[in-house]
Amino acid sequence: MMATPICAGKRRRSRGILGGPRGGGIAPSACWWLALVGLLTAGWLSCGEQNSTFAKRADQNYREARRRFQSNTNDAEAAWQFGRACFDRADFARNDEERESIANEGIAACRQLLERDPKSEPGHYYLAMNLGQLAQTKTLGALKLVQEMEREFKTSRDLDPKWDYAGPDRNLGLLYLEAPGWPASLGSKSNARRHLERCVELAPNYPENRLCLLEALLKWKDKKNALREINAIRDLLPRARKEFTGDAWEQSWADWDKRWETIQEKARELRK
Repeated sequence: MMATPICAGKRRRSRGILGGPRGGGIAPSACWWLALVGLLTAGWLSCGEQNSTFAKRADQNYREARRRFQSNTNDAEAAWQFGRACFDRADFARNDEERESIANEGIAACRQLLERDPKSEPGHYYLAMNLGQLAQTKTLGALKLVQEMEREFKTSRDLDPKWDYAGPDRNLGLLYLEAPGWPASLGSKSNARRHLERCVELAPNYPENRLCLLEALLKWKDKKNALREINAIRDLLPRARKEFTGDAWEQSWADWDKRWETIQEKARELRK
């Protein structure tokens, strides 16, 4: 999922990243991030020309954010905005080497910020996001990165649970949803449900939150609650289109519309 646009208050949404299993080892424990991009990017990555536009926009934002940060590395806002831009740009990496390099830039900027300000909520948040990008490139060692992501998202939640439209709880929920369970990793259905429900409580009008919860409910075959959320999203989307507008939200809507289309197909099966 891409990071929520800066023009929308503090920023836009966060998208997830990890690709599919890389075979063997601990890699599957990192694949929770696919929930953010498998769910969030599965639709728009296949959009051809539209995807090319998103990639160019992410690259431009990344280059501009890097210039701002390099011109004043002590600027806290420039640091976390660069971390956010690195996360978004890494989604369009051509290979693991490029993804790792960009993610490490974001990680370094966020760690530098946190050395000066340990209570920087966006510092912890975007550190976790870029660790997710880095974990996507790993086989061995991914579990350690996932555990660090968990700590950083928890810290960001403690500092500001409403950041990125309840992003810390949303990402924790996806982490617990997609990661394997104990002893392989930290996956947990109960923790996933708790955090995904919490992000909806904190930011009920943000489509990403309700879509993530609904996709989890469908995965768990929780028909009653899934049908409730389907009705809630159907009512929400027309209103959300008026609130989340402009170029900065184009990529999000490409993703949300694709996922909503898939969900409606599943809903027809649920009602049979």
